[in-house]
Amino acid sequence: MKNFKVLWLVSLMLVLSVVLAACGGKVSDTDTGQEGEKDTPEKETAGDSEQVLRLIESAEIPSVDSSVVEDAVGFNVLNNVMEGLYRLDENSLAVPAMADGEAEVSEDGLTYTFKIRDAQWSNGTPVTAHDFVFAWQRAVDPDTGSPYGPYLMEGMVKNATEIGKGEAELADLGIRAEDDQTLVIELEREVPYFLSLMSFGTFYPLNEEFVTEQGDAYASNSDSMIYNGPFVFTDWDGTGNSWKYEKNENYWDADTVQLEEIYVDVVKETATAVQLYEKDQIDRIALSAEYAMQYADDPEVINELETAVFYFKMNQERNGEATPLANADIRKAIAKAFDKEELADAVLANGSIGANYLVPQDFTFDEDGKDFRDYSGTFSEYNVEEAQEHWKKGLEALGTDSVTIEILGGDTENAKKQQEWFKSQLEKNLEGLTIKLKEVPFNVRLELDETSDYDMQSAGWSPDFQDPISFIELFTENSPQNKMGFANAEYDQLIEDTKTTLADKPVERFEAFAKAEKILLEDEAAIIPQYQRGRMVLMNSKVKGLVTHPFGGDYSYKWTYIE
Repeated sequence: MKNFKVLWLVSLMLVLSVVLAACGGKVSDTDTGQEGEKDTPEKETAGDSEQVLRLIESAEIPSVDSSVVEDAVGFNVLNNVMEGLYRLDENSLAVPAMADGEAEVSEDGLTYTFKIRDAQWSNGTPVTAHDFVFAWQRAVDPDTGSPYGPYLMEGMVKNATEIGKGEAELADLGIRAEDDQTLVIELEREVPYFLSLMSFGTFYPLNEEFVTEQGDAYASNSDSMIYNGPFVFTDWDGTGNSWKYEKNENYWDADTVQLEEIYVDVVKETATAVQLYEKDQIDRIALSAEYAMQYADDPEVINELETAVFYFKMNQERNGEATPLANADIRKAIAKAFDKEELADAVLANGSIGANYLVPQDFTFDEDGKDFRDYSGTFSEYNVEEAQEHWKKGLEALGTDSVTIEILGGDTENAKKQQEWFKSQLEKNLEGLTIKLKEVPFNVRLELDETSDYDMQSAGWSPDFQDPISFIELFTENSPQNKMGFANAEYDQLIEDTKTTLADKPVERFEAFAKAEKILLEDEAAIIPQYQRGRMVLMNSKVKGLVTHPFGGDYSYKWTYIE
């Protein structure tokens, strides 16, 4: 388990009142593997040419366009091939990257002036301040359809709100290039965490000439992009289950990057992943339950408790009609009708823990080092008797003795096993309930979520900043993640208070988040927590310097090397 208290103390000034709702954090299930072996290159055995890393992902890439990406896989790719004004370092602290040193900040805290370092895109074109202006304008433009550009900038960057309402032009956005190397950003209000946001993918630069030339084809495959990060992205056709990273020789800090190539395959079945690992064809895999005991004492095992939390989204309106989940007693019945500890210990068995909360433990702390979980309670605890009482009330209100609910979930081995377990538990404990399972690839789940075309959805979130709001703000009424018909004015006001009147009152701010979490999970049962993900990983002992971040892009390979 990682202890992030030191990170919190260092980054408190940056993330005191984070408005960001963990925007790159949609995560798929943890399983890894796919039927059939991959033609992954064998590792070289001698000389500098052995700097090759072989990895797997559990899901395909939905998008790598920084203006529209919204999932963990896409943001992980971007974290390694692109770079913003700031980057998370080996200790997950935001440090200057494309910015040549720290920003100059006006006395009122509303104007930031950055000098852009001497850097190039992968095609040799200089990275300039104009690239940031274009990218930010593109992300906030309603025509782009960015899930996070307007959401992140409105109320923060000058005129972003007015642009969203059609009351101002893109050119009025509070970002301008005074020259190629000087970038000026104007804010609506003082934002203590602003520099930390500058490492997030939505704020990465884009070269206007290149993007315009590509048109609708931009980011549709790895050849239709250029890169300013440690690696370039190759061999991805936009739909395939494999891709590659190659060292970016034009990267400003290329001397730090030791890996020459990284091969990635989508592998959805743990059995296949284990076979590939045992044959020395991949370097890192996550183990599922049936392999946890077998490899528990292996010297190459790494145990990690992640900050990703999984939960059911309860959609109250589908295709314009109320679902059974619009009834609070039905939601509360389901929330108490499955045993989270059994799920974690017997079904997952990978170090995950049952979660009766949304904000994870060992994630964020007050100024005295007190975990946020000590401010809040536990909710939706397993209690069959109480579940059945709520179920009876719910059925009576609906005027029926039976209900059919569809669970939307993943198509990996681990996801299917979990979903069968949920079906068994819920149908056993709630008489008259029929569960139908819809198991689809991750990108299809994202599409169905976008259109609210589901009843219950097994979802997960991994934060981008060390702050409770990274999770809590997900379910405010206007959040792009709240596509389930939930709205609560008191909940929304509490979140607003944490960004305004309580922004400089850490204890009261945490208390407001705790009240909001209770509304969400107990009073409304709008979502149902399942577990905080643990990860039992097998990693080749020759792999060194692979950085795992507790928020933001999951991994950085900039400092990785093969010993």
